[in-house]
Amino acid sequence: MKWQSNSAYWSSALTFFAFFLTWSFCYSLFPLWLNQTLGLTGKETGVVFATNAMAALFIMPVYGVLQDRLGTGKQLLFVLGILMAGVGPFFIFIYQPLLESFFLFGAIAGAVYSALTFGAAVGTLEAFIERLGRQHGVEFGKARLWGSLGWASATFIAGSLFNIDPRLNFALATITGLAFILCLFWLPKSTRQTSSIKSKVGLSEVWSLFQQGKFWRLSVYVMGVSCLYQIYDQQFPIYFSSLFSSPEEGNRFYGYLNSLQVFVEAGMMFVAPYIVNRIGPKQGLLLSGAIMAIRMLASGLVADPVSISLVKLLHALELPILLVAIFKYIVVNFDARLSATIYLIGFHVFTQVVTALLSSPVGELYDELGFADSYLLLGSIVAVNLIFSFFLLENREHANNPDSAKMTRG
Repeated sequence: MKWQSNSAYWSSALTFFAFFLTWSFCYSLFPLWLNQTLGLTGKETGVVFATNAMAALFIMPVYGVLQDRLGTGKQLLFVLGILMAGVGPFFIFIYQPLLESFFLFGAIAGAVYSALTFGAAVGTLEAFIERLGRQHGVEFGKARLWGSLGWASATFIAGSLFNIDPRLNFALATITGLAFILCLFWLPKSTRQTSSIKSKVGLSEVWSLFQQGKFWRLSVYVMGVSCLYQIYDQQFPIYFSSLFSSPEEGNRFYGYLNSLQVFVEAGMMFVAPYIVNRIGPKQGLLLSGAIMAIRMLASGLVADPVSISLVKLLHALELPILLVAIFKYIVVNFDARLSATIYLIGFHVFTQVVTALLSSPVGELYDELGFADSYLLLGSIVAVNLIFSFFLLENREHANNPDSAKMTRG
């Protein structure tokens, strides 16, 4: 049993590692690629992000319902692996030429590919491994930390490679995408030998989520706190780079800083389950939201490379607590069989809705007001929404389902 648990842990860890390596090579410097390589304005960059979010919005519910019906079946993940292996050719030979010559068409094509491969896929992978972990006694946060290490490892060299030729990062993404496919073969099978009809997730059960007040109360937190933080973070690399004497120096240091941040984040992924288990899922969500608000407000108050770097490192504290807390919150407050659907719709889809609606206006706000004043405005809105969330979120700490029994003891 111990060997099985170790096998489940390491196979999950390496799958996360390969996925986030690929994603980081493509998207850790994506705003810089749009701004410096393609010459897009803040508003145009916002349009790209909004289009990406809109595509993910439509794909995530399909992924969530499909993965809940598959349970721990890996068919969908293999489709993701094939798409990941094709990111290099897509970015180099299709996406960039389209954005340069046919902007709107290129934005749509890139959004669909991005959503299918990463934007909607990350939630599917996280929900899959969280469910697999509950069956094999593997704490999600301890496996997910390897995703952070993968992102950090790629980002550490992405900045330097970007200054040489951004296409090198996309080529490496294809190689790591192939590695992701190999990792999928190692992931263990479900511990359940049979699956009854009753355990199958039906569309009526998915639809019933929208009739539950607690689902919408969770959505207030997601849309008012987490979503605005995502919008704030979209063009942060552009602001960070502008604080240095040259864009190339800023790109290089951002790569190093982002790598350091994610290494710290990986360490926090290891301890986040203990923190959330100690204070409870609701308090974990509120704590991560408070760190988000502090980082956003601080970004508008400091204006030198050292201070903004320290502010950037706060992300390493916020994200691990958020990811662990959101899954534990879902398990203790909802039907665990619907965990993938709730996570993708209640967290990721609502994030994409707000991102799609606000990315372009916020991008224009950056052009008109500047980054610092925009950050102060966004941070203030998040702080207000966090106060509302304190009263709206549920305060249960324990679940009454067998899948979560092992994990609540964390």
